[in-house]
Amino acid sequence: MAKRVLTDTFNRTHNYLRISLTERCNLRCLYCMPENGVPLQADDKLLSSQEIVQLSKLFVSQGVDKIRLTGGEPTVRKDFLPLFEEIGSIEGLKELAITSNGIALPRKLPFLKDAGLTAVNISLDTLVEAKFNFFTRRRGLQRVLDAIDKAIEVGVPKVKVNTVVMRGQNDDEILDFVEMTKNKPIQVRFIEYMPFEGNKWSNKKMVSYFEMLDIITRKYHISPITHRPGDTAKNFSVAGHMGSVGFITSMTSNFCSTCNRLRITADGNMKVCLFGNEEVSLRDMLRSGATEAEMLELIGLAVGRKKGAHADMDLLKTMKNRPMILIGG
Repeated sequence: MAKRVLTDTFNRTHNYLRISLTERCNLRCLYCMPENGVPLQADDKLLSSQEIVQLSKLFVSQGVDKIRLTGGEPTVRKDFLPLFEEIGSIEGLKELAITSNGIALPRKLPFLKDAGLTAVNISLDTLVEAKFNFFTRRRGLQRVLDAIDKAIEVGVPKVKVNTVVMRGQNDDEILDFVEMTKNKPIQVRFIEYMPFEGNKWSNKKMVSYFEMLDIITRKYHISPITHRPGDTAKNFSVAGHMGSVGFITSMTSNFCSTCNRLRITADGNMKVCLFGNEEVSLRDMLRSGATEAEMLELIGLAVGRKKGAHADMDLLKTMKNRPMILIGG
């Protein structure tokens, strides 16, 4: 059972930690990376592998049983594979997942599966090659599709496709993504477009969960899947399909009341909320020689300050926060 240090004043216990391994990415997605890019920090400002493992063990000792490795793009980190393997060997960890754009993933998947990979979320916002090149400012659609198939082939227990829906850009492909689930044991998760620094968000670009649901139910019969506390998505089975669909509704129907997630950025700052700009530097504490007790006191204070819910979307678009690329997916 999780210890009180990871339980906030709203009695939410945090057993899920997301760690960004790098600020670098091999794509330049419009909603994630500002048009002019981001200034990358020097390597010595980022967490070392030893520090990442140390923090992982500390959080697992306090009840975290699921870790997700993100970026940037986690697979571009030079020591990604040995780091993944070391985290996967931590006693008490039940789930080890990654979020990836899939570009460099196919050849790594057999190793990752053997090292304990339990889930992979692959970001894919279009099935049209020309639009993929535009959205990501790079080529590589087929490699992403290959990564999805390879994850299924090697037997990763949970394979999810994350699709950010943007009006006038890919909302015409919603049914095509649902059709992907017909013969593949995957879940396609449609994500409401969220505001982050530099991504030119507007509520006119956002397609709501209710609108997406209406589009889908005109063609498919879907049934709700039991929602578990902490689930980020509202999940549905699709009649006659191997896979399922889900909706991440951060903008229109938040799931803050059961949030169980904490985040550590690549430069070692802990964020208790994706949309909050409050951060505490675990990197600086580690490098100052802080004891485990002192680290846990800092973590507990930050968790204790977590708000009941994030601001609404009209306020979020004006709030200062990192670009998504510097937070971690």
